[in-house]
Amino acid sequence: MAVTPLLARALARFVPVAEDLVAGRQYIVDGTLLPCWSWADHPGLYSGKHKTTGMNVQVGCTLDGELVWISDPIEGARHDVFCLDESGVLDTLNPRDWTGDKGYVGRDMITPIKKTAERELLDWEKEFNTAINRVRAVVERTIANFKNWRILHTDYRRPLDTFATTISAAIGLMFYSLT
Repeated sequence: MAVTPLLARALARFVPVAEDLVAGRQYIVDGTLLPCWSWADHPGLYSGKHKTTGMNVQVGCTLDGELVWISDPIEGARHDVFCLDESGVLDTLNPRDWTGDKGYVGRDMITPIKKTAERELLDWEKEFNTAINRVRAVVERTIANFKNWRILHTDYRRPLDTFATTISAAIGLMFYSLT
C-alpha cells in the first residue's frame, strides 16, 4: 500500500528515540516478536524461542507502565540482548537504571538471579526474583496493550520488504495516540 511509507514518515516525529529517554530515570525493558509469514528464503526471521517467524522489537516503559520507547525491528532469529545492543539505547544511559528479565544478564541491568546447575537458589534469592518479576509485570502489560493492534499480533501477510515500514507506521500511530 502506498500510504504506509507516507504515514510512517509523517508519524516519525511522535516516536521517541533513545536520545529522548531521561538519564537517571528507571526503565523496564523486554522484547517481543511481531509475527509474519514464513518466508523460506529468509531463515533469519525464524525465532526458535517462539517457534515462528517475525521481527523482534524491544519495548521500554516506566515503572508506572507508561510506554516510552520501542526499538527498530530486527529479524526474529536474534536474542533480546542483541536487539537491545543494536538499538544503542544503553550507549548514553546507565544500564543500572534499567530492569529486565534473565535474557539481559551481563548488561549491568537489574535482572533476576539465574539458578545454576551447581546449586539451588537461596531463599533471599527467590524473594529477590519474585520482587523483580513483580516490577517487570508492568512491561508485560505494556507489551500486551501494544500488541492489541491486530497488525502487531497476527501474521504479517504483505510483502516482506514492507514489514519494517508497516511496523514503524504502527509504532508511530501508537505514540501519536498517546499524545
